[in-house]
Amino acid sequence: MAVYTQLGPEQVSTFLAQYDAGELIALKGIAEGVENSNYFVETTKSRFILTLYESRVDPADLPFFYALLKHLHEAGCKVPRFIPDRNGEWLQNLAGRPACLIEFLQGVSVTQPTPAQAKATGVALGQMHSALADFDQKRPNSLGLLSWRPLAEQCTARGLEDINEGLAKRVEAECDFLEERWPKNLPQRGIHADLFPDNVLMLGDRVTGLIDFYFACTDALGYDLAVTHSAWCFTNDGTRFQSDLSANLLRGYDSVHGFDAPTRDALPLFFRGACLRFLLTRCYDWINTPANALVTRKDPLAFLRRLDFYSDDANISELMGQLGNGIEAG
Repeated sequence: MAVYTQLGPEQVSTFLAQYDAGELIALKGIAEGVENSNYFVETTKSRFILTLYESRVDPADLPFFYALLKHLHEAGCKVPRFIPDRNGEWLQNLAGRPACLIEFLQGVSVTQPTPAQAKATGVALGQMHSALADFDQKRPNSLGLLSWRPLAEQCTARGLEDINEGLAKRVEAECDFLEERWPKNLPQRGIHADLFPDNVLMLGDRVTGLIDFYFACTDALGYDLAVTHSAWCFTNDGTRFQSDLSANLLRGYDSVHGFDAPTRDALPLFFRGACLRFLLTRCYDWINTPANALVTRKDPLAFLRRLDFYSDDANISELMGQLGNGIEAG
């Protein structure tokens, strides 16, 4: 269970007294997610998510996340709002950690997406990208291209080899390949950068919420699409590509946002970069998370298998065929 800071009902009741949120009825830790401590809070007035930001989230980044979600909410996107207290403050301190009370959105995250759900997610991602065209705040991608080689060095060659024989050389070669070819002149705007199925809430085939924006940053839109594609279009272990999910996700995105020619051309590199990013962060966590920790380590090799898929020219040819004719990007 990924709850690092343990809270009791008395602490949360005192915290809620700052808000016009009613009295506490129920409190439950949420196991999903590995970055922060999250609690489901039910009161006499409504339901909320209480988030305590742990060491991986820099408190200096929280105003960016707040502004981005406020912008998206006002644009009509299905994202949760930060709830202000009686003084209009949205950021608090609880148990020695920065803390926020966040709107609860109905819906569940899916573990085995259907084609219709993949298409709806593509539509929601495209709508989000369009809505952020006039969002002017910036946050560098701390897990972008320039972070991957240093992250591999932190894992150490020995650590990577212990995960899989030959992995250290493979990672080094991939860093060389991407650093030489990475597109550097594409337009950038706010992106989610972590839109896995567990960060999309659904009721049936309808998206009811995009959540967990704590990797959100400023980067190329095609990279965000590649992250989402790699997360949605394979079995969890990365052993099987699900072509029907891919076609529907891309079709949904294309229907509302589209692909300009430079973005289409860069997608093969973005696919590989997205896989390397999650391969390396999972390797780092695998190496540095104690075996008895409450957090469940995620298999790095699931993204090595995805990287193998995207490195195959025949597979990329199939994917580019699924993009269709495209429309002008919004």
